[in-house]
Amino acid sequence: MTNLQIIILSALQGFTEFLPVSSSGHLILLSKLTSFPDQGLEIDIAVHVGSILAVMIYFARDIYDMACGLTADLFKRFPKLQNLFIRISTPRLKDFILKQLPAYNPKLFWLLVVGTVPAVIFGLALHHFGMEWLRSTKIVGWNILLFGILLWIADHYSPAVRKIDDMTFKDAFLIGLAQCLAMIPGTSRSGITITTGRFLKLERREAAKFCMLLSVPAIAGAGLLVGWEIYQSGDYANLHYVLSGIGYSFVASVAAIFIMMKWLKNYTFLPFVLYRIALGVLLLLHAYGQL
Repeated sequence: MTNLQIIILSALQGFTEFLPVSSSGHLILLSKLTSFPDQGLEIDIAVHVGSILAVMIYFARDIYDMACGLTADLFKRFPKLQNLFIRISTPRLKDFILKQLPAYNPKLFWLLVVGTVPAVIFGLALHHFGMEWLRSTKIVGWNILLFGILLWIADHYSPAVRKIDDMTFKDAFLIGLAQCLAMIPGTSRSGITITTGRFLKLERREAAKFCMLLSVPAIAGAGLLVGWEIYQSGDYANLHYVLSGIGYSFVASVAAIFIMMKWLKNYTFLPFVLYRIALGVLLLLHAYGQL
């Protein structure tokens, strides 16, 4: 592992995590198609952590609203807790709790919770049985190709008429189930969740936004799990690479999120579909010895 590899990995992760083209697939392919050694799962997750930090910055207002909504919900359910906070609050904070806080809605928070449950269950099971056998060029190639075509079908034939506020908990659960498929390299976490969102008739920007917010608990959980394993093993040899990867991917991810949300104001996912088809075909030709 070298600093150059970490920089390239982080930039690649940052620019592809929220584009529906499979960041994990690109990270694996980098090591398979270059002289770089395979960076391993811990580096993969480290650069993903940098990406979720970017999501939290970009959607800071939404996260603040969710926190206020959850607090308002708790105060509604437990009035004694609200009374306690009021007694110890400043006059300004007391006024906020009584007049402004009740207007916040916790629905988005609970949608994300419901959407995260399948990934937690499936992720723990897959982690237990191992994932290395999935990191092959053939699997990556087929997934990039087939799920790219599925994205085109969803985006082309499903009307964009719903917003996140219109989502039900069933919708969130279905998107969460789809997210489980992203643990297979080449599928694309953002790609499969956006595809499912479009099948559910979400507007393009709304589907992308929910997909990005849903990434926070899923990737954070995976990051904590790997971090705990590193702590237990006492092997900190790659720790500086892990921290560097988080920082570099954060910068690249902020730029990618901004570009993605700007693009979806006026355009469709077709360029990403065409890219996936071309890349998938090239990878399969390479994997089957035809290139």
